[in-house]
Amino acid sequence: MAFPPSFLDELSARNPIVEVVGQYVRLTRKGSNLFGLCPFHAEKTPSFSVAPDKGIYYCFGCHKGGGVVNFIMEQESLDFLDAVRFLAKRAGMEVPDDGARASGYRRQERLWALCKDAARYFRAQLFSPAGAPGQDYIRRRALSLDTVKRFGLGYAPNGWSGLLDAMGEKGYAKQDLLDAGLAVKSDKGGVYDRFRGRLMFPIIDVRGSVIGFGGRVLDDSKPKYLNSPETVIFNKRKNLFALNIAKKSKQGRIILTEGYMDAIALHQYGFDCAVASLGTSLTEEHAGILAKYTRQVVITYDGDAAGQNATRRAIDLLEKTGVQVRVLRMQGAKDPDEFLKQYGPDRFRLLLERAENHVEYRLDALRRQFDLTADDQRVAFLRQAANLIASLPSAVEREVYGVRAAEAAGISPEAMKLEADKAYRQRRAQARRRQAQKDLAPAAAAQPQSRELRYENVRSAMAEEGVLRLVLKEPALLDACRRLEPEHFSAPLLGRAYGLLRAQYEAGRPVGLGSLGEAVTPAELGHLSAVAQKTDELVSEQALADCLAVIDEEYARRQVAGAADLQAFHRRLQEKKGYGGN
Repeated sequence: MAFPPSFLDELSARNPIVEVVGQYVRLTRKGSNLFGLCPFHAEKTPSFSVAPDKGIYYCFGCHKGGGVVNFIMEQESLDFLDAVRFLAKRAGMEVPDDGARASGYRRQERLWALCKDAARYFRAQLFSPAGAPGQDYIRRRALSLDTVKRFGLGYAPNGWSGLLDAMGEKGYAKQDLLDAGLAVKSDKGGVYDRFRGRLMFPIIDVRGSVIGFGGRVLDDSKPKYLNSPETVIFNKRKNLFALNIAKKSKQGRIILTEGYMDAIALHQYGFDCAVASLGTSLTEEHAGILAKYTRQVVITYDGDAAGQNATRRAIDLLEKTGVQVRVLRMQGAKDPDEFLKQYGPDRFRLLLERAENHVEYRLDALRRQFDLTADDQRVAFLRQAANLIASLPSAVEREVYGVRAAEAAGISPEAMKLEADKAYRQRRAQARRRQAQKDLAPAAAAQPQSRELRYENVRSAMAEEGVLRLVLKEPALLDACRRLEPEHFSAPLLGRAYGLLRAQYEAGRPVGLGSLGEAVTPAELGHLSAVAQKTDELVSEQALADCLAVIDEEYARRQVAGAADLQAFHRRLQEKKGYGGN
């Protein structure tokens, strides 16, 4: 659907890009722009830029960019139409009726409402006679009534259609429950409740919407935990249990646990910064989400082999985002829930303050893999330890942990330093070679990242980019561009963008990339945002005239070349037909 331009202009005006992006990214002002860690890829150094005056964002790392609608499309995985509806709802605006097309966002809204009603049903069942098994389990786990209410815990009775019947009375169809992952279709075509005889944990996203459930059996049935499947509103790779609460914590860290009960127990004992992944190991998306809300993550996974493997993987993912990673080791208990019950919150708080940083943890885990009484094992340990130490950016860190590795292996710190320095030099040399390969083509930086958007005439394209930047900064300069037509541009995308911006100006609309809508693809808008974010020329008619002169010159050159090519073509055609003369 093509929305009225006036509606899109008002939508952008009532959803300032800094406010919208700021709900997802921690932004810091540097000059006229704001910067933060990109929400679309893992990074340590902020390369994500927001330009309030231009109404656009751009990431210099992954090259995604655009206006506020495009940001929501990327962040919330919505198409253009549903991203517009999302922002309209945020601003309290009515969306023009799309007539024929049913909205996917309306479908999402219905599933959100269904999951909320399902959570209310499960909670009511927990406090009814049918919920006795759930009540017994809650008493055994020593969960308070406040904790049960805070997390919206419920109970799914051990029947085949309790939820189906209850939701049917509220007007939901069986297909709604199938789409929400609350029901399952049998091989014979029947439909029945997915969750039966389980304690229910609502999964709530950071906006407060119930998007799915986790269910724990109360006997020896398998699987122990059953989670909602992937749906249009639930993606387990992009959500964390209890983050809706932990994101508001003032404790300055987030504690990462393996399961729902560990996270809930920590909250009950006053650690309101605990979260858990949703039936899957930590993902790159999870790490990026955590980096939005904290600068320190404490990993509290179990100490068994599986827990250690998960810890090492989580360290690698979190370290890429630039957050400080610490690892908490528990003795005398297998998990935080058990530790808190046995030793109380004060002992856990002390343990938390003494948590190892990730280098200490990895060095110790590496030491445990080798028999350091055997010479060949010591050599193997020291080589791997040297590679680990060489990866540290600080010379002080390399020296401190080099000494620790030397002590563990029984060698001199000087010998360890030599090995670590050698590994460090090798890493630097590899990095220089990679950089040299990037620098081989001097013109590469001037070219778009996508091969489909490469410039054939770089000189003209640079001038064309200059025109776009100038008119974006001062739209009135478009009055001096009346002779310039989109077909004069050597780069089709730049010409099309110029035509769209000129149409905005002539219609009396605000001139900006953020209002281009579906007229350009996300990749094209990303490139245009990169163009707009380059160093601005001084706004002047002379700067514009210089750009126009280059475009005119290159356009004329192409016309002459085209005419010569056309004459040559006709000459060859005549010769082929025998009309070429002597």
